[in-house]
This record gives sequence, structure tokens and C-alpha cells, in this order.
Amino acid sequence: MPKPATPLLDAIASPDDLRALPETVLAKLAEELRAETVSAVSVTGGHLGAGLGVIELTVALHYVFDTPRDRLIWDVGHQAYPHKILTGRRDRIRTLRQGGGLSGFTKRAESAYDAFGAGHSSTSISAGLGMAVARDLAHKDNNVIAVIGDGAMSAGMAYEAMNNAGAMGSRLIVILNDNDMSIAPPTGAMSSYLARLVTSHTYRSLRDVAKQLAKHLPKFLYDKVERTEEFGRGFFTGGTLFEELGFYYVGPIDGHNLDHLLPILKNVRDMHGGPVLVHVVTKKGKGYPPAEAADDKYHGVSAFDVITGAQAKPKSNAPAYTKVFGQALLAEARRDEKIVAVTAAMPQGTGVDIVQEVFPDRVFDVGIAEQHAVTFAAGLAAEGFRPFCAIYSTFLQRAYDQVVHDVAIQKLPVRFAIDRAGLVGADGATHAGAFDVTTLACLPNMVVMAAADEADLTHMVATAAAYDAGPIALRYPRGDGVGVELPERGVALPIGKGRVLREGSRIAILSLGTRLAEALKAAEELAARGLSTTVADARFAKPLDRELILSLAAKHELLITVEEGSVGGFGAHVMALLADEGALDSGLKIRTMTLPDRYQEHDKPERMYAAAGLDAKGIVAKALSALGRLEGKATGLIA
Repeated sequence: MPKPATPLLDAIASPDDLRALPETVLAKLAEELRAETVSAVSVTGGHLGAGLGVIELTVALHYVFDTPRDRLIWDVGHQAYPHKILTGRRDRIRTLRQGGGLSGFTKRAESAYDAFGAGHSSTSISAGLGMAVARDLAHKDNNVIAVIGDGAMSAGMAYEAMNNAGAMGSRLIVILNDNDMSIAPPTGAMSSYLARLVTSHTYRSLRDVAKQLAKHLPKFLYDKVERTEEFGRGFFTGGTLFEELGFYYVGPIDGHNLDHLLPILKNVRDMHGGPVLVHVVTKKGKGYPPAEAADDKYHGVSAFDVITGAQAKPKSNAPAYTKVFGQALLAEARRDEKIVAVTAAMPQGTGVDIVQEVFPDRVFDVGIAEQHAVTFAAGLAAEGFRPFCAIYSTFLQRAYDQVVHDVAIQKLPVRFAIDRAGLVGADGATHAGAFDVTTLACLPNMVVMAAADEADLTHMVATAAAYDAGPIALRYPRGDGVGVELPERGVALPIGKGRVLREGSRIAILSLGTRLAEALKAAEELAARGLSTTVADARFAKPLDRELILSLAAKHELLITVEEGSVGGFGAHVMALLADEGALDSGLKIRTMTLPDRYQEHDKPERMYAAAGLDAKGIVAKALSALGRLEGKATGLIA
């Protein structure tokens, strides 16, 4: 019996090995790459559908272009797992998104083949243009290729970059990966033929000659000729918009057909002149039936069974914070027809899809356009509506000027529902919600709340709904709640007031957000050591509960603030208050506990919080350290 053929993928240690293969075997290699991607993600979880949609494109790009000398930029990075497998990381691919393992996104520190790090969308064309200009300034001749999805193209930043690239005329290749349209009508044999034709040297030479001749015609005839040529290509290819931005448009072409991709990419590679956009149509989840059948095409998955596609999601007795928010918002929307929701391409991720199912006309998904989302919400608020602008903490950073200029300065009552506050585990530093308290609490007119548990979140949604005096933000983490009983309906909280959950006399722990559960555990351990401990929940980072904080400072030897945010946030505001009020003059010991002043690598959230010292063990250690110095000095043991 003949021996089974050795898998092609086993021979690929780098794209150099890929480029040594004959074109006739690349389709087989793509099949193996698709199977390996499914197998790896079934173990680790992560973003599956996007990668499956670009298997053939990934093979073609690394085959045609001389990576890493040619810079290949993957927008967002959701689709980059196959790229990682082909670029020397196959042996670690089953460590994706695990502590100490590969990042779920492209990362410059991880590989020379990751030309630009990405976790947020729509940055690739800007970065690519910068690299292209740097190449030109350095008198080099390498290619720069940016792969961007149709969803990411909804962001204004992509068009800003294209407008600049078209005006500069730098040689840049943009691959528009379009997985949101039917693949059959635009990508048949005629479309492929036209794409090859318009990228061929002969066509481009004739086109240039015709344009030079046309310039010698009277202006009114030249204008008509130019418009006719543009209309003719736009009629067949649909690229008029990109041509207007200064790009040479090619496509649409079938992104799963290597016989179409390879000759066109070679033609584009060998072009000279300005920027080119290649419109490639793909199917998200391609080649894996469970992904193709899913509504979200398996965009983000837990570990799953390869045969059935069933995901192994951990069981919890508590609902997810995102779901609690969506249900609480729906309850408020039922009572108030002025309540509307705005999201930037994340209706399911933020929970507003729960409201959308009941009130489809009152939920607005504006696409990947956070800046627009915030100012759009400001416009709604200016006309008397009560908008909830639901955006992940990490994505709200992209709209900071709009929060300041369009909302806060005008005191418009936009409600910011900030999901994924704090650490987010496997998505790592690019998605960590570390900075929202620091950046929002410094703004005049802004109210900032942080839910301690899912019941508190329900009340904060009601608080935000009832608050019309200006902007208000409520933050809550990724994942499940702590299992407390939910109220039948939320009740508006008094603005700027916290609560005491445990009374003590020596140590006071003042928590903001969901570290409250760990603070209560720490108090139990401290009590077991004979250290009487008060635990308070601030609830508000702004305005501060002055009465509560000054009382804690007056009645305790040590005050510890705990927050799941960066340096400069809640603890800094508490310190400023105590300093201004002279509370530090009495010898009060104060310690602020925040996330570390560095970007934390991806891992399980509980491990990340432990590494940050923001678990019960860390809080106890902080208290003992502070009191140890105090007691040591009092007894003369420490100089």
C-alpha cells in the first residue's frame, strides 16, 4: 500500500517554505490550514469565523508577497490566526489567548511578520500609509499591504487615511475583505476576467496612453472622456467611490478562488504608481458548517467540539453583567418612551440587542464609529431624548474629544454605559478597560458610577435614566455577576452617595466597583488576625461622597482605596480630597490600590487581578504592610 502523503502544512516553517511550493498544491494547503485553524480554536476558543474567511487570501498574500520584507498589516487581527500558523507559530497556536501564550491579535513583539499591532479596528490603512511614506523616504522598494474588513471600513478613520493616501499618491495596496455580500453575482468568471484585465500591464499602458492623448483635447472633451472611462469601469466593478479617493480599484473578486487571487495579486504587486484597492469577497466561517450556519459566523467562540460545533461554555449561577444591563435598560425603556440606545457595531456585545428585539426603532447601531456614536447621542439628548450610549471602555477612548466637547461642555444628559470595565482576560491589553475612570472623572459636569454587583448595576441603570442634569457614566465588567438577588426593578440612587457594608474600627477599605467582593473577603481575614475592618462601597467616583470619606478618615488608622482602574483615578481623587481637608495632617495612613502602571498580558481575569494585587490576598498584604510600618515605628522596631 502507498504511504499516505505527508501534510503540506508540516513542511511550512515560514512563508519562504510556502513560496517554494508549486501553485498547483496551494488549494490543498489551504484545506489543511483551514482544518488546523478549526482544530486550534476548538481548544483555546477565540475568533474563528473571520480567520476561516481569509484562508485562501492568507495563503495567496504570503505566496505572492515577500513577507516580512513586504509589510502585511491585518486590520483588527481577528482574522490573523491562519497568518500566525504560516509564520512560524504553528507549534504555539494552541496557546492562543492563554496566559504566557500567543496573543489573539497581531503583535509586533511576537513576530517580525506582525508588521503592526491591532486590537481595535480601522487602523491598518493609516499605519500602512505611514510605512509606505517611510519606505519612500528611505529609498526602499518593498510593498505595503493593508487587509481591512468591510465592517472596519465603516469607520471614518479608514476614509481619512484613504483620502490622504490618494492625495499623496504613495504606492500602497489595500485589500478590502468584504464578507457581507452574496458571493455569487459579482464574483463569477466575467468579474474575475475584468479584474485581471484592469490590473494587466497592457490595459494600464493603453489607459495611460489614452489619458495622455485626451489631455490634448479641448477641456470640455477631456472632461467627458475622463468621466466616460470612469463610468465604464465603475459600471462593471463598482469602484467609483474608491477612484474618487485616488485609489486604482480592482474587483470584486472571489476571495476563495486561488486561480483568481494569485494572478491579480501578482499584477498588483508589479504595478507602479499610486495606491490600489483590491476588493475581495469572502464568506465568514467558510469551510466549517457550524460556523457558516451561525448568525454571527462563529465570530467569537469558547472551546468547542469540532464535530458538532457545540461550545463548552462554563456554567454559572449568576447572569452576565451585559445581560443584566440589557434587561435593566429594557425595563426603563418600557416605562419611558424617550429612552433610546446607541451602539457602535456591538448590539450583542453591549446587551442593547435585548432592547432592540422589543423596540427596534429606538436602538441605533451606527457601525464602527465611536466618535459619531457619542455626538449622535448628544444630538438626541439636545432634543429631549434620553440616550444610553453603550460602548466598551476600551473603545470609548476613541471618542474622548466628543465626550468632552460635544457632551460634557454642553452638559447634555448622555448616559454612557461602559461595558468591559477593568481587566478582560484573554483579549489582553488592547481591550482592557483601565482608563475610563481616570479620563471621565476629571471632566466638569460628569457623573461617574461603578457597579459593585449585578443588583447595583440594575439600580445604576435606573439612576442614569432618571438623571437629566448632565452626562452620567456607569461602568461594569466583562463576565458574570457575583450571584446576588436581582431587584424587581432598579431604584434611582442618591447622586454621590456611597454605602457602608461592614463596620470596623482600625482599617477602612473603600472600594469602587466589583472589587467589593474581594474587599469583604479581605476584611474577614483581617478580622481573623484581630484587625477590625470597615468595608465601604463608594459607588461614585464623581462626585465623591465627601461625608463618607472624611468619616472613614477620622475614625480609622488606615484607609485603603481599591479600584479596577489606572493610576490617577478614584484613589487620586480621594487623596486630593483628604489633602484639601487636612485629613492627612492627623497621621492617617492611606494607600491607593489600582491596576499597575503597565499593560498586562492576556490571561484568566482572576490571575490578572492577583498579579495586580487587587484580590483579597493583595488587599490583606497591603494592609499588613502599612500597619506593620506604623506598629514598628510605634514600638521602636523600625527606624
